[in-house]
Amino acid sequence: MSATLATTFRRRTSEPKVTRIGRSGDFGAIRDAIETVAASLRMPTRSFPVLGPLDLRRTLAPLSHGAGDPTIRLAANRVWRATRTSAGPAAMVLSHDGATVDAEAWGPGADCALAAVPDLLALATEPDDIPPGHPLVAELARRYPGVRVPRSRAIVDSLVPAILEQKVTGEAARRAWLGLLRSHGEPAPGPREWRLRLAPDAAVLARLPYYAYHPFGVERRRADLIRRVAARAAWFEAIVDLPLPDAYARLTAVPGIGPWTAAEVGVRALGDPDAVSVGDFHLPNLVAYALAREPRGTDARMLKLLEPYRGQRARVVRLLELSGIRAPRYGPRLSIQRIDDR
Repeated sequence: MSATLATTFRRRTSEPKVTRIGRSGDFGAIRDAIETVAASLRMPTRSFPVLGPLDLRRTLAPLSHGAGDPTIRLAANRVWRATRTSAGPAAMVLSHDGATVDAEAWGPGADCALAAVPDLLALATEPDDIPPGHPLVAELARRYPGVRVPRSRAIVDSLVPAILEQKVTGEAARRAWLGLLRSHGEPAPGPREWRLRLAPDAAVLARLPYYAYHPFGVERRRADLIRRVAARAAWFEAIVDLPLPDAYARLTAVPGIGPWTAAEVGVRALGDPDAVSVGDFHLPNLVAYALAREPRGTDARMLKLLEPYRGQRARVVRLLELSGIRAPRYGPRLSIQRIDDR
């Protein structure tokens, strides 16, 4: 880590609270007492200097898969996040005051989670300028100067929601993700009021039979793909240390993972500022309408319109999503199908 990212270590000094337990065998009270003590134990805290503008909430918003996602909570200048690390599960709170990002973490993976913050928020350097082009893009860049591309380094945790989103409505994908979290996730470390939950462990997802995914609206094809990915979690997680072309080549070499799914991972786990989700149902229409006032677009047309921004296309797409612009809707919406209809 460079000198500019030298961190300041602090420790909580408050003493754990003590709760008396009667002899009545009140296991709920025992559990609450244990959680109270654990939440008040000293936990590592670090501060990181910020180079250039940073919009904490909008930078990390892509890590949330719909309203109510319990793996992350977003506020204007504060974010709570649960994650798994090589040292174990962790939960942390990130706060931004303009000059620094302050981070405090809980759990066995706390130190690992804190060490990853500069990578997560791309703090090492200021974001590159977006190349000149359409006036709308220039205006959006001025309006949202602190939006960066996150690098969570969590390949499997990014792949599973992306697979759930393949060829279904957003509503169906969110329902499947929340169902998996509630049924097979775990409470995250840290204060109970954070209400954070860890994504299901890869070993758990790999052990589930394909039909265990059916209650969440996931048919066998996607269920089997998730199970295969989870069974090779270490192989997939190693992708984060590869050059981007090699990382994408490894991802797309797996049957069932195409350019769209790979790009969804790239823009969340790999910090790729140029990732474009080719094959998306809505994105070509958004880009065509926002940049050319064409109500419908194709992947080819989208890529042509984004070509002036090569190297920063993911950031441009994110700005267009934040603009509130939507292409006109024609015809019926995609219907939600039952498992037995497929």
